[in-house]
Amino acid sequence: MYSIENNKLKVAIKKTGAELCKITSVKNNTEFMWDGNPDIWNGTAPNLFPIIGALKENSYTYENKIYTLPKHGFVRHSEDIELFEETKNSLTFKLSYNDDLLKIYPFKFEFYITFKLTNNTLEVLHTVKNIDNKALYFSIGGHPAFKCPVFENEIYEDYTLEFEHIENSNTHLINMQNGLISCKTKPVFNNTSSLPLKHSLFNEDALVFKDLKSRKVTLKSDLNGDILTVSYPNFNYLGIWAKPNGDYVCIEPWLGIADYENTNQNIKTKDGIIKLEANKTFHASYFIEINNTHLL
Repeated sequence: MYSIENNKLKVAIKKTGAELCKITSVKNNTEFMWDGNPDIWNGTAPNLFPIIGALKENSYTYENKIYTLPKHGFVRHSEDIELFEETKNSLTFKLSYNDDLLKIYPFKFEFYITFKLTNNTLEVLHTVKNIDNKALYFSIGGHPAFKCPVFENEIYEDYTLEFEHIENSNTHLINMQNGLISCKTKPVFNNTSSLPLKHSLFNEDALVFKDLKSRKVTLKSDLNGDILTVSYPNFNYLGIWAKPNGDYVCIEPWLGIADYENTNQNIKTKDGIIKLEANKTFHASYFIEINNTHLL
């Protein structure tokens, strides 16, 4: 376990997958992250690379060859990711290609994830370097799970996600048998910026949005006001998810999406895929800001 701390927050990151697992108030010890209860869901904030969600038949094609990748890619369970750089207020982890990874992902890459604490805000910076002599294809995303409810006097239904803008948007429905995106959609926002939370919201898996105007969402409590805000200026997709019996909510900034059921499985044409040319570097950050009123 690694940690960084200032006078407001203490942040902890697991060695496996460089997974964020705690954001804690220094002064009052309030915890804002889900505890990863394995009886419900053992994740806390897995890092998603080089794919988001599931692939059709867990595989994709590149240059007429078939490769297999697990759901959400290989970073989240990696034991090879290592601490690369440490400062007073930041930790950077690195995973590089190796012979085993080349068998399932035929690109030479360096993946970095930096956690930087400034005042009451944690920046999560993703960096991908293409050190190959050909274009690299990837998706990238976050999956942070926030405790909900945060305080003992609350219930799940006391909470709302408040978006930056008025939205009119549908969720893209997931086939729960295979984890793929179907051609069906379902209305979620109808000229509103609020999404009241209830456990049944996730009976059909995650809410998947491709066209939100908002790049900022706040987790709010009816009893205790704004809890935290997730800003995702560099991310075009957003997932909202929890296990229906879990007291948490995941706010997931994505660059990419699970396969559609009718995909041709070619990674070059996968919906939301990023193409990074040889010797180029890519950056994308999201930010978690804890409301100061809960840090006193």
